[in-house]
Amino acid sequence: MTANLLDFNAEQLADFFVKIGEKPFRAKQLLRWIHQFGEVDFAEMSDLSKGLRKKLSDIVVIEPPRITNHHLATDGTRKWLLSVGAGNGIETVFIPELHRGTLCISSQVGCALACTFCSTGMQGFNRNLTVAEIIGQLWLANKTIKTELAAFSNDRQNLIMTSNCHQPADGDRAISNVVMMGMGEPLANFDNVVAALDLMLDDHAYGLSRRRVTVSTSGLIPAIDRLRERCPVALAVSLHAPNDTLRDQLVPINKKYPIKALLSACQRYLQSAPRDFITFEYVMLEGVNDSVSHARELVELVKETPCKINLIPFNSFSSTRFKRSSSETIRIFRDVLMQSGLIATVRKTRGDDIDAACGQLAGQVRDKTRRTMKKMQKTETIT
Repeated sequence: MTANLLDFNAEQLADFFVKIGEKPFRAKQLLRWIHQFGEVDFAEMSDLSKGLRKKLSDIVVIEPPRITNHHLATDGTRKWLLSVGAGNGIETVFIPELHRGTLCISSQVGCALACTFCSTGMQGFNRNLTVAEIIGQLWLANKTIKTELAAFSNDRQNLIMTSNCHQPADGDRAISNVVMMGMGEPLANFDNVVAALDLMLDDHAYGLSRRRVTVSTSGLIPAIDRLRERCPVALAVSLHAPNDTLRDQLVPINKKYPIKALLSACQRYLQSAPRDFITFEYVMLEGVNDSVSHARELVELVKETPCKINLIPFNSFSSTRFKRSSSETIRIFRDVLMQSGLIATVRKTRGDDIDAACGQLAGQVRDKTRRTMKKMQKTETIT
């Protein structure tokens, strides 16, 4: 199979050039062409010799995932469905704001962790994404949005209000923040995710700050420790419950890595983290985890861990039994946290009219876990 250069971080690309008899510094040149300029045609890479351009075109490719569908929400949120072969598709979401643009990236086709309130988790799991499929999401979104920024650069207000794009505060950077919060558990695909993170942070590629790249995990403790040592970026933990009994039901991986051990891992992570706090994500489920007593229990639970609590109004999907907590319930819950000295925010729901909101991503998954089939059989039995 022909190598895809999107699969290589800087170190791997330098090794590749040595293997083909070229100088390793060529890696930095190629990184800029691929990731900063969005170029896939070797013939256009003008600071490479004609001989090298010809050699590269004969032995390697630069091939991101293919866009099969694109949806635009009324609030400007975009969702792309990307083909990753064999009938599988992943979803990537871009959330524009006036002074920043955030890209939500997937790491797996489906998810094996089966969190009960998550559409992706209910759909089953097929495989891990390659580095090219992970960084390719950023490549595609970056090129698309930068092209639009250039096209509308003479009319900033039209750019924001009409094209649903944005003008970030840090100049012409199309995407200022990346969150690994799309389909899949990023830390279950550790090596490929970290290689993609390398490219996001590399000044010759995307040059993002560690503070602006966030990995979200359901709590794979050994991988959290590995991330701390290998590539510490901002960390978000899907907590969703203030005790093990409830979290066992909502986030099944808790049975293997319970809350106390998870909080210890978070405290270790803070020793190397680019931020001085962990973000705990907490989806608000009506009558399940949203009472005042739950809020008080949560306060007690995290009091020794520097953190911010991100309350997420539940976003519904077909076949779910859960309902979103009311705005008043969420407000009361937040106030209990804040009155106890915690930093607590309520995530603004974006893109829910195109199923692009948190917990709604589904894509197209050829489920190898047979989870969908088992769920259908269970429903038929009950009926």
